Amino acid sequence: MTRFEVVRDPLWNNIRLDSEALAVVDTPAVQRLRYVRQLGHAFLVYPGATHTRFEHALGAYHLARRVLDALEDAGDVRPDAEERARLKLAALLHDIGHYPFSHALEEAGLPHHEALAARHLTSGVLADRLGELGTPAEGLLPLIRGEARGPLAGLVSGSLDVDKLDYLSRDAWMCGVPYGVIDVDRLLAALTVAAGPDGRATLALHEKGLAALESLLFAKYQMYRNVYWHHAVRSATSMFKRLVRCAIAGGRLSPDAVALATDDGLIHELMGDDPTGLARALRERRLAKRALDLPATDLPAATPAWPSDDPDLLERVEDRLAREVGLAPGGLFLDFPAKPDMLALDLPFVRRDGAVTQLAGADAGAHLGLPRVAAELYRSARRLRVFVIGPAAVPAKGIVDLVMTPREEVVVRLEQGRSLMAG
Repeated sequence: MTRFEVVRDPLWNNIRLDSEALAVVDTPAVQRLRYVRQLGHAFLVYPGATHTRFEHALGAYHLARRVLDALEDAGDVRPDAEERARLKLAALLHDIGHYPFSHALEEAGLPHHEALAARHLTSGVLADRLGELGTPAEGLLPLIRGEARGPLAGLVSGSLDVDKLDYLSRDAWMCGVPYGVIDVDRLLAALTVAAGPDGRATLALHEKGLAALESLLFAKYQMYRNVYWHHAVRSATSMFKRLVRCAIAGGRLSPDAVALATDDGLIHELMGDDPTGLARALRERRLAKRALDLPATDLPAATPAWPSDDPDLLERVEDRLAREVGLAPGGLFLDFPAKPDMLALDLPFVRRDGAVTQLAGADAGAHLGLPRVAAELYRSARRLRVFVIGPAAVPAKGIVDLVMTPREEVVVRLEQGRSLMAG
């Protein structure tokens, strides 16, 4: 008799954990996720946002199980028991390498969490259990990293993966906001398998799921605009990034220790030796205040990437700007987060007559309204902000001109000691 247990969940009600999930869920690596909050510092704004990576992992597993059942019932695909177990386990363990405090530490320059999954999957009790199940890390890592090419790999990492379906729904529910409403049942019922651009079978969407897909894209836009990039969340994130970078640079903390920490464990370590004062400020919700807050629509459409993808340069810029406006180094934070693929799509689309086209790039606009305005929606979600600790006047034109300056020119100004806001 197959062993299973049922877990009660506020979002999906009953989550059935089959034998493969029961074999790994109580390992130390998976239990660590109970103490890593899904949304980092968002709970400072939305008090209910204390849900964890563990709950999200169970939700992703639950949705993977539902999709596999639906595809089999429809006769679209019949994976064998080994493949079913591998896909469900990859969904369950997709965040196994995640840092504390959401994605802040990836922004701070640490390796992406998908790259850290191997350390958890190839050592310790979890690796032993996976070996006993006949599903070693070598079969899971390509799925988690988005490198697998099987027909159902898109369930774990793709335009319509179970990760997105759970986190958008769960984050909205736990934050108490109405923005993440997605017709998940309709989307799951519309998933099928069809030939991709290379002729190989891959996860696809039937035409009957178009409206539900559009609801997902709009929910994603709304959640970034109202929750993930909320000004107070971004202020706390900016402070936390600087706090951890200073601790690592000062030898008080190692990247390896950060990767294995929990939220509360990491903050405890940081508060024990914190010359910046940022750890206690975060703990007491004394956040840096906005000195500048501009919509990206006030800037040219194309902006240099360095404010969001070069944390070393950003820190140097922030400290120089702090001095230019009369603050101490570490007293100013420049924040211009980016996610260019926020509304991107890339999956086959099956028409009612059976014809298959690709929902990707400009072609997606032939079937969906949202992709036609995706670039403007993305720009309207982004904000250019400067946060300060202490009173300071920050000229908007100087900051806009700075973030529009190419990376190489910014480096030259820093090295020559020239003002960053005066050109």
